[in-house]
Amino acid sequence: MAELPKTLEDAIAQSCEAVKSALADGITRIQVELLFPELKFMTVAEQFLPQFTEYESRLKVFFADAGAAALARRDWTDAQFQISDIGTGRAASLEAKIQPEDEIFLFIAPTSVEVPQLEKLCELIGDRSVIMLTPRLEDSSVVGIGYTARETRRRFISTIESCYYIRPVDDESALFRCYPGQWEVWQEIENEYQKIVELSKKPSGDELDAILMGGQTANTTDATPTKKPSVFKSLQRFIKALSS
Repeated sequence: MAELPKTLEDAIAQSCEAVKSALADGITRIQVELLFPELKFMTVAEQFLPQFTEYESRLKVFFADAGAAALARRDWTDAQFQISDIGTGRAASLEAKIQPEDEIFLFIAPTSVEVPQLEKLCELIGDRSVIMLTPRLEDSSVVGIGYTARETRRRFISTIESCYYIRPVDDESALFRCYPGQWEVWQEIENEYQKIVELSKKPSGDELDAILMGGQTANTTDATPTKKPSVFKSLQRFIKALSS
């Protein structure tokens, strides 16, 4: 089973293996989530993409907007894969972006704003493979979103398997998943991160709070902490260690 990564390179390498395992198991809608506020999505994409060069022109890479796609074309002049943008949402323009010869699709840093277009594109893609890299589909900062839009987002997200997930909870703990492993909570104990619990599904915020306060007893190790670390502590130490 995967250990909590010590560097960004370790995390990306783990995520690539998790995605390949999921694809081999027939999972066709996958997301990779590295939830660090300071992390730039292009840094992740540049290290992630070389692992999928075998697909060559059968891989289509989507950015959220035309500007980001144009910058990628400028910087990735040797790329054999195709580069596009999600688009404005017009049905005709979206349909033109998906071709029969396309085999696998990578969406880089899509956000909750693009969910309607993403859902339509995934309908056009059908049972071909889709990977969401560092998505922000559950962005709680979006204000003024109506009930219908929230339900559309919830329904769409429910169709995607989170095959790789890492998020610092505070500067002493992290939530982690690396497919085909379970969801895990790790905590720094005696200057090293240790796994304190495994779960079959992603814990809610309240469940995570209970675990970190020592309220979870099933499947825990003897190292389960008895008190919850402050959630207001800086994340910088953990992020710096992962990004170094």
